[in-house]
Amino acid sequence: MKGLNKVMLIGNLGKDPEVQTLEKNIKVAKFSLATTESFKDDKGQIHTLTDWHSIVLWRGLAELAEKYLHKGSTIYIEGKNKTRAFEDKQGIKRYVTEIIGEQVLMLDKKES
Repeated sequence: MKGLNKVMLIGNLGKDPEVQTLEKNIKVAKFSLATTESFKDDKGQIHTLTDWHSIVLWRGLAELAEKYLHKGSTIYIEGKNKTRAFEDKQGIKRYVTEIIGEQVLMLDKKES
């Protein structure tokens, strides 16, 4: 049996995408995405929880992000969860979990 690694999020960019051009002119864009959930407690008070996600887009999606996405943009994104390890400047092994985007839909209303 195969596994499934699928993430679907709707949220707002926390900052403008940081875009880099790598060798062979391959672009990569990175940004944070906030997703917010609201719920009522037993006393009827509304509480809001915000989670932050690290998003990585490659090639054509990175170009789309560079041209059209900015802090506050609302997007729908589909992708997969990836955790990678790296060593920080002190030589300590660190881990970061990112969403590798495979599809992006811009949900902002068009300006008239």
